Amino acid sequence: MTYSKSHPLALENDYKYTAKDGSCRASSFAGKVSAQSNVSVAAGTSASLQAAIEKGPVSVTIEADTRVFQGYTGGVLNSASCGTQLDHAVTAIGWGTDGSQAYYMVRNSWGASWGEKGYIKIATQANGKGVCGIQQISVFPNTN
Repeated sequence: MTYSKSHPLALENDYKYTAKDGSCRASSFAGKVSAQSNVSVAAGTSASLQAAIEKGPVSVTIEADTRVFQGYTGGVLNSASCGTQLDHAVTAIGWGTDGSQAYYMVRNSWGASWGEKGYIKIATQANGKGVCGIQQISVFPNTN
Protein backbone atom coordinates (compact mmCIF):
# COMPACT_ATOMS: atom_id res chain seq x y z
CA MET A 1 0.00 0.00 0.00
CA THR A 2 2.90 2.35 0.65
CA TYR A 3 3.94 1.92 -2.99
CA SER A 4 0.55 3.10 -4.24
CA LYS A 5 0.85 6.39 -2.36
CA SER A 6 3.45 7.58 -4.87
CA HIS A 7 2.64 5.28 -7.81
CA PRO A 8 -1.03 5.49 -8.90
CA LEU A 9 -2.50 2.10 -9.78
CA ALA A 10 -4.36 1.12 -12.94
CA LEU A 11 -7.96 -0.02 -12.65
CA GLU A 12 -8.65 -3.72 -13.19
CA ASN A 13 -10.99 -2.81 -16.07
CA ASP A 14 -7.97 -1.25 -17.80
CA TYR A 15 -5.31 -3.84 -16.85
CA LYS A 16 -7.04 -7.18 -16.34
CA TYR A 17 -5.65 -9.97 -14.16
CA THR A 18 -4.46 -12.77 -16.45
CA ALA A 19 -3.33 -15.39 -13.93
CA LYS A 20 -0.33 -16.33 -16.02
CA ASP A 21 3.38 -15.73 -15.99
CA GLY A 22 4.65 -12.91 -18.17
CA SER A 23 6.01 -9.41 -18.18
CA CYS A 24 4.38 -6.70 -16.14
CA ARG A 25 2.67 -4.19 -18.41
CA ALA A 26 1.60 -1.75 -15.68
CA SER A 27 3.68 1.08 -17.14
CA SER A 28 1.50 0.89 -20.28
CA PHE A 29 -1.55 2.04 -18.32
CA ALA A 30 -2.29 5.37 -16.72
CA GLY A 31 -2.55 5.12 -12.96
CA LYS A 32 -5.92 6.30 -11.71
CA VAL A 33 -6.00 5.40 -8.01
CA SER A 34 -3.57 6.38 -5.26
CA ALA A 35 -3.79 5.25 -1.67
CA GLN A 36 -3.67 8.01 0.91
CA SER A 37 -3.27 5.57 3.78
CA ASN A 38 -3.96 1.98 4.79
CA VAL A 39 -7.09 0.88 6.60
CA SER A 40 -6.69 -2.17 8.83
CA VAL A 41 -9.62 -4.55 9.03
CA ALA A 42 -10.67 -5.58 12.53
CA ALA A 43 -9.26 -9.08 13.04
CA GLY A 44 -11.21 -12.16 14.00
CA THR A 45 -14.64 -11.80 12.40
CA SER A 46 -16.08 -12.61 9.02
CA ALA A 47 -18.41 -9.61 9.28
CA SER A 48 -15.47 -7.17 9.42
CA LEU A 49 -13.67 -8.74 6.47
CA GLN A 50 -16.84 -9.02 4.38
CA ALA A 51 -17.66 -5.35 5.04
CA ALA A 52 -14.16 -4.37 3.88
CA ILE A 53 -14.43 -6.51 0.73
CA GLU A 54 -17.70 -4.77 -0.15
CA LYS A 55 -15.66 -1.55 -0.48
CA GLY A 56 -13.17 -3.16 -2.89
CA PRO A 57 -10.25 -5.59 -3.03
CA VAL A 58 -8.57 -6.34 0.32
CA SER A 59 -5.02 -7.52 0.90
CA VAL A 60 -5.23 -10.54 3.20
CA THR A 61 -2.55 -12.80 4.67
CA ILE A 62 -2.88 -16.56 4.82
CA GLU A 63 -0.88 -19.70 5.43
CA ALA A 64 -0.11 -21.15 2.01
CA ASP A 65 2.71 -23.61 2.71
CA THR A 66 0.40 -26.52 3.51
CA ARG A 67 -0.46 -29.43 1.23
CA VAL A 68 -4.20 -28.73 1.46
CA PHE A 69 -3.73 -25.16 0.19
CA GLN A 70 -1.11 -25.91 -2.45
CA GLY A 71 -3.12 -28.85 -3.77
CA TYR A 72 -6.39 -26.92 -4.02
CA THR A 73 -8.24 -27.61 -7.27
CA GLY A 74 -11.77 -26.37 -6.59
CA GLY A 75 -14.73 -26.07 -4.26
CA VAL A 76 -14.65 -24.32 -0.91
CA LEU A 77 -11.50 -24.90 1.15
CA ASN A 78 -12.66 -25.54 4.71
CA SER A 79 -9.91 -27.42 6.52
CA ALA A 80 -8.11 -26.87 9.80
CA SER A 81 -5.13 -28.52 8.07
CA CYS A 82 -4.52 -25.27 6.23
CA GLY A 83 -3.05 -23.71 9.37
CA THR A 84 -2.89 -20.13 10.58
CA GLN A 85 0.86 -19.32 10.50
CA LEU A 86 0.77 -16.46 7.99
CA ASP A 87 3.29 -16.63 5.13
CA HIS A 88 1.58 -15.39 1.95
CA ALA A 89 -0.30 -12.26 0.83
CA VAL A 90 -3.23 -12.56 -1.58
CA THR A 91 -6.23 -10.44 -2.56
CA ALA A 92 -9.77 -11.07 -1.35
CA ILE A 93 -12.05 -9.82 -4.13
CA GLY A 94 -15.48 -11.01 -3.06
CA TRP A 95 -17.51 -13.34 -0.92
CA GLY A 96 -20.50 -15.56 -1.44
CA THR A 97 -22.06 -18.92 -0.65
CA ASP A 98 -21.86 -22.36 -2.17
CA GLY A 99 -24.92 -24.18 -0.85
CA SER A 100 -24.86 -23.34 2.86
CA GLN A 101 -21.08 -22.72 2.99
CA ALA A 102 -20.03 -19.05 3.01
CA TYR A 103 -16.64 -18.29 1.49
CA TYR A 104 -14.21 -15.55 0.49
CA MET A 105 -13.20 -15.41 -3.19
CA VAL A 106 -9.43 -14.93 -3.24
CA ARG A 107 -7.09 -14.16 -6.13
CA ASN A 108 -3.70 -15.83 -5.82
CA SER A 109 -0.54 -15.02 -7.79
CA TRP A 110 0.43 -18.57 -8.82
CA GLY A 111 -1.08 -18.55 -12.30
CA ALA A 112 -4.16 -20.02 -13.95
CA SER A 113 -2.94 -23.63 -13.63
CA TRP A 114 -3.39 -23.46 -9.83
CA GLY A 115 -6.77 -23.65 -8.09
CA GLU A 116 -9.78 -22.41 -10.03
CA LYS A 117 -7.92 -20.53 -12.77
CA GLY A 118 -5.78 -18.72 -10.19
CA TYR A 119 -8.54 -18.25 -7.60
CA ILE A 120 -9.57 -20.05 -4.41
CA LYS A 121 -12.74 -20.07 -2.31
CA ILE A 122 -11.78 -20.03 1.39
CA ALA A 123 -14.54 -20.77 3.91
CA THR A 124 -15.54 -18.03 6.31
CA GLN A 125 -15.73 -18.50 10.07
CA ALA A 126 -17.96 -16.23 12.13
CA ASN A 127 -15.18 -15.63 14.65
CA GLY A 128 -11.54 -16.52 15.05
CA LYS A 129 -8.43 -16.62 12.91
CA GLY A 130 -10.30 -18.07 9.94
CA VAL A 131 -9.47 -20.90 7.57
CA CYS A 132 -5.81 -20.53 6.50
CA GLY A 133 -5.65 -17.57 8.93
CA ILE A 134 -7.49 -15.30 6.50
CA GLN A 135 -9.24 -13.30 9.23
CA GLN A 136 -6.05 -12.25 11.07
CA ILE A 137 -4.35 -9.45 9.12
CA SER A 138 -6.10 -7.58 6.32
CA VAL A 139 -5.71 -4.09 4.91
CA PHE A 140 -7.17 -2.04 2.09
CA PRO A 141 -6.26 1.36 0.67
CA ASN A 142 -7.94 4.56 1.74
CA THR A 143 -8.27 6.40 -1.54
CA ASN A 144 -10.14 9.46 -0.26
